[in-house]
Amino acid sequence: MKSTLVGARCWIGLGMILVFAPLMLADDTLTDRIYNSKEVYQELTNTPDKGVPDSLLKGCRCVAVIPHVVKAAFVVGGRHGRGIVSCRNAEGRWSPIAFLTVSGGSLGFQIGAQTTDLVLFIMSEKGAKSLLKSEFTIGADVSAAAGPVGRTASASTDIRLNADIYAYSRAKGLFAGISLEGASITPDEKAVREFYGAELSPETLLFRQEAPKVPEAAMAFIKILP
Repeated sequence: MKSTLVGARCWIGLGMILVFAPLMLADDTLTDRIYNSKEVYQELTNTPDKGVPDSLLKGCRCVAVIPHVVKAAFVVGGRHGRGIVSCRNAEGRWSPIAFLTVSGGSLGFQIGAQTTDLVLFIMSEKGAKSLLKSEFTIGADVSAAAGPVGRTASASTDIRLNADIYAYSRAKGLFAGISLEGASITPDEKAVREFYGAELSPETLLFRQEAPKVPEAAMAFIKILP
């Protein structure tokens, strides 16, 4: 029985590698990831009458964008994406970006869709500080709700916008609020080292707002944030 379980785990692990390895090899550069994130964010916020409510944009602490989250058709829970995040301080200044990954959970894929774009608005201090952890799970460590749609809309399930995170996804060209229950988020330390050329913690980037140099691509993303 033990050998059977070990074999099953190996096959599952191999399945994940076979699904995601080609995607990793074909992955765009970090600069491309940032510009893709910028495009996704702008398309969401510029959607006429169907975009993010102004109250949410003005009240969010951090914005994370994960473009091209991939769903593996034959691996249970096989979802994976890599993106960026920036947080603002009490003066309203947005931080240098940090990199993150998201995996598992219910990531809002429409029927037949194999990829989706995610935009997360982190509203609370608790949600923002969760970005400092080596890993946190949405629904267990922080609360999340589907993002309300409409410039003047309020969240139908949370009229006071009390959730830690509000989430939107785009699949097949359409944005919608989604649930992220069970999804886990981890810092992408390797991407940070590659992008900045130094070991920088999420706290240093997001809350101390310190970086040796903020490259042009990152500045372009920061400038479009609310």
